[in-house]
Amino acid sequence: MRGKDFVGVADLDGPRLAAVLDRAAHLKDDLRARRPHPLLVGRTVALLFQKPSLRTRVSFEVGMSQLGGRALYLSPSEIKLGEREDGVDAARVLSRMVDAIVARTYLHADVETLAEHATAPVINGLSDREHPCQVLADLQTIRERAGRLEGQVLAYVGDGNNVAHSLMLAAPLVGLHVRVATPPDYRPDPDVTDRAREQAERAGTELRLLDDPVEAVRGAGFVYTDTWFSMGQEDEAEERRAIFGRYQVNAELLRAAGPSAVAMHCLPAHRGEEITDDVLDGPRCIAYDQAENRVHAQKALLVELLGHGLASCESRVAGHETGRATRDSGLATRDG
Repeated sequence: MRGKDFVGVADLDGPRLAAVLDRAAHLKDDLRARRPHPLLVGRTVALLFQKPSLRTRVSFEVGMSQLGGRALYLSPSEIKLGEREDGVDAARVLSRMVDAIVARTYLHADVETLAEHATAPVINGLSDREHPCQVLADLQTIRERAGRLEGQVLAYVGDGNNVAHSLMLAAPLVGLHVRVATPPDYRPDPDVTDRAREQAERAGTELRLLDDPVEAVRGAGFVYTDTWFSMGQEDEAEERRAIFGRYQVNAELLRAAGPSAVAMHCLPAHRGEEITDDVLDGPRCIAYDQAENRVHAQKALLVELLGHGLASCESRVAGHETGRATRDSGLATRDG
């Protein structure tokens, strides 16, 4: 992946995704053991955001700091991508100043424009089509909980949005079975669905699109939901609340899933709408594990994308240490 973009889940194949998840687990272990890992010293990542953010911004800023680099936040009011600053120009200018660009946009086309014209790697921090960084953390969290990804069953309940898209596309790469329950008029994008079905057929995994949330969760180990309306859809909020009412993740739906099922949410949550307080705050919810793992999964991704200088850097350091040891030895001999 070094030097490549991460615009969507399709930018990874199974082995590369496994490598990112393995590295994320190692980096998390290092952090908990207080073992520093300054793998990206001197590197800078630009956070080019059209939308406000808690988890995406903080996880990338903290992650780059822990890796020895830095993140530069460019707020929606500063850049006004597509208004004040054309995407082509922003991509070309930032490529000459930073080592990677994280874009959080309304339109997926804006991320694609940046990737097309930037020479620095572009990472999709969220778009209307996909949320691939979130799904990296989701997969890491499922693997931590279940011990493995292959054969696990995840039921996604709610709006067939960008998170659902990325889950559907990532699942066949890791052997995960996915059921998506949405109202009929809010199903995932047909093009994404067709691509995900093809991948699932090749991988031998299950992908089912359903109307009934109870049928979707029955026997699932993981029950995932997201907000019923995203930023930019506020004018649809009341209509969506009426339509999505029976897709709420609550104690009753978790009981239908089974005694070992856990709830997932990418956050922010609208408590009392897509998920109830007792579920979100209860022992059968791993939403905050998902949020924490954004740091580790994205650190692993950044190292994969920007680590092309690691080997040469380590070689230079080793050579410097060898040379210094030789010089020191020579000085000791002469002094003797």
